[in-house]
Amino acid sequence: MGLIDRVIRILIAVVVVVLFFVKAISGILAIILLIVAGIFILTSLISFCPLYVPFGLSSRKKE
Repeated sequence: MGLIDRVIRILIAVVVVVLFFVKAISGILAIILLIVAGIFILTSLISFCPLYVPFGLSSRKKE
């Protein structure tokens, strides 16, 4: 996973968490988005997205 991909995932996760704390999202939608945000943060920290493997995708720069 490339740097830009990781940064975008973290920014999306932060936006979801902020929306949750200001009560802009709630209920089932909030739970689902918080789970997705957690997955985004985890995959950003380990620099690996399991969904990229079956599709043969990569956001890393080619050397």
